[in-house]
Amino acid sequence: MIESLRALLQFTTVLPLGQPADFEAFARRSYLYPLSGYVTGGLAGLAAALVPDPSIGAAVGLGAVLLVTGAHHLDGLLDLGDGLMAHGGREARVRALLDRQVGAGAVAAGTTVLLLAYAGLSSAPSLLWALLAAEVLGRFGMALLTVTGTPFREGMQSYLHERARVWFVLPAALLCLPLALVPLPAGALLGAAAVAVAVPLVVLGLGRQLFGGVNGDLVGASHELARAAVLCAVALLG
Repeated sequence: MIESLRALLQFTTVLPLGQPADFEAFARRSYLYPLSGYVTGGLAGLAAALVPDPSIGAAVGLGAVLLVTGAHHLDGLLDLGDGLMAHGGREARVRALLDRQVGAGAVAAGTTVLLLAYAGLSSAPSLLWALLAAEVLGRFGMALLTVTGTPFREGMQSYLHERARVWFVLPAALLCLPLALVPLPAGALLGAAAVAVAVPLVVLGLGRQLFGGVNGDLVGASHELARAAVLCAVALLG
């Protein structure tokens, strides 16, 4: 289990954790995704909470979470933006999704989602607990999409999907239950949980319709989208 956690954190963060862990150990336990959210959300939330002004603290918190994750999932959101904006059929959209260059669709998607995340976090009852909840629930979405998202090409998603099992969704959800103890309104937490399930399912539907399936970019994008959606839900319902 320790090796699985090390592999998970090495995959989802840039934290110095020694020699590379056996990624296969995590691949067979991808339901552990939410545990990474406690680390990234906790570190970024503490950074945000140290700033007395909530607006500046929100910017610091989002910057910190991008820093500790190496903006790894933001890259997936940018690729999704290009894929969504591509003209033509499925092949054209897949080419745009996989193209490493950044287009207008990427800029639009990244800017919009980060603005929503900032607006939600700066208006949340607590920067620390809102960011922690957003990261944990966003990681749950990644676990859910890993199980349900049939890959359209070989890659990280196909590797993880082959080793995932349907029952992985249950322990991933159970790992989110400690969020019930955080000092956020119950209605805000319930709304956050609802959007954390809805967002990856929407990404799943878009992936099947537009690209013929899901890849690692879409899984990463779902986390960025879910984080913004959770933060907005907490702000609106809190």
